[in-house]
Amino acid sequence: MPATKAQPDPGTDHSGGDDAGALSRLAVRMSNFSERWFPEAFIFALIALVVVTAGALSIGASPATVTQEFGDGFWDLIPFAMQMAFVAIGGYVVATAPVARALIVRIASLPATGPGAVALVATVSTVSSLFNWGFSLIFSGLLARQAARRDELNLDYRAAGAAAFMGMGSVWALGLSSSAAQLQANPDSIPKGLMPITGVIPFRDTIFLWQSMLLAVVLIAVVVAVAYFSAPRGRHVRKAADLGVDLDTPEEKLPPRTRPGEWLEYSPLLTVLVVAMGGGWAVQTFAGSDPIVTISGLNTYNLLFIMLGMLLHWRPRSFLTAVGKAVPATSGVLIQFPIYAAIAAVMTRATNASGHSVADYITDGFTSLSSVVPFALVVSVYSAVLGLFIPSGGGKWLIEAPYVMDSANEVEANLGWTVQVYNVAESLPNLINPFWMLPLLGILSLRARHLVGFTFLQLLFVAPVALGFLTAFSYTLGYTPPVMP
Repeated sequence: MPATKAQPDPGTDHSGGDDAGALSRLAVRMSNFSERWFPEAFIFALIALVVVTAGALSIGASPATVTQEFGDGFWDLIPFAMQMAFVAIGGYVVATAPVARALIVRIASLPATGPGAVALVATVSTVSSLFNWGFSLIFSGLLARQAARRDELNLDYRAAGAAAFMGMGSVWALGLSSSAAQLQANPDSIPKGLMPITGVIPFRDTIFLWQSMLLAVVLIAVVVAVAYFSAPRGRHVRKAADLGVDLDTPEEKLPPRTRPGEWLEYSPLLTVLVVAMGGGWAVQTFAGSDPIVTISGLNTYNLLFIMLGMLLHWRPRSFLTAVGKAVPATSGVLIQFPIYAAIAAVMTRATNASGHSVADYITDGFTSLSSVVPFALVVSVYSAVLGLFIPSGGGKWLIEAPYVMDSANEVEANLGWTVQVYNVAESLPNLINPFWMLPLLGILSLRARHLVGFTFLQLLFVAPVALGFLTAFSYTLGYTPPVMP
């Protein structure tokens, strides 16, 4: 994280001044607790592996079977892990392109008040997250920073920063970069043990359902309204300077070319040729197949973003610089996904003498509970709670999917909507778990405690709306058995 000036005391109530409401004070306490007691997400992944291993041993699976499945499953998700890393890289590269920076300046000039600017940042964050969560984080963070440069707005920098995170905390998984929806739409990404349970589920049965799109609109409206009305006003505003943040950082430019061998690095010639090839491939691919099926492919999706990033940066050197800065944001994905793959393998393939796995027993529990409580509500609450400890949409889905989708088959719940129930519910813990805030915090030069007070307040409004719609819409969709590729 970039260095900042002296930060305010962590114990100070930053929620709005001496007359802060009960919810604001609670949000600050939650923020301080999270920052002090939550370890790195990698530690939670290791704890989950230990718990699942203990569960497999407790049902009678032998140590030899458990360790064999751990090692065999560890590398199952390497292709998917690389694909998700490129989602982050592609989004970052596009968001930091010169034309994107110019667009940020233009958008930041639109609002006339501080609360209006906060609402605008929340709108941009949520809408852009439907296309790429990496782009949303970076672009919205840069937008909040640019808007904070306008002193006449009297903009609360904490509220604007929290608004920039709202895409990741509400609707990103209802969009094109949804890890679970992307995995289920790609036969090559689905683990062999999961395929018989879920089959292939194309986007038309997940993110392009009218129920899904309507829910995204509703959640965006709620987020923007809460962002606007919760933004501090008057004497309660804390600007960037009040938080020790220097917004006058010089814009980074490419260093001048110093030797003849660098000519191609600074020339757009190769960029134009490569992007033309990518464009030709895209035209042929989309013309020769169903566009919805085509865009469902992570390889297609990532290629389009990489080509767009190359085009917008124009010069290879600029593009490579942006990629280099994006790579640190992928470290969590690269090191944690093998752990999640091992967890999924132990849960589903380490069986006892009767042939049952940990996932089988959890499936039975889900099925029994769903006879009393609506299945969609059971899945959403469980996924939200588990998300506090495993803040990874794709990795957590690989852990949950075997027993959640098996239960969906047992109770004949719509498989595509079950994926969407998971998608919405797993986004909610992001509002209080700071793992995915890290790239944004680096841009804002803030700490998690500055944002979590506002995002926790959002959780209080978004969660009941989301859970209510997820449950109600589950009754509008029928069951279809898994479709094999």
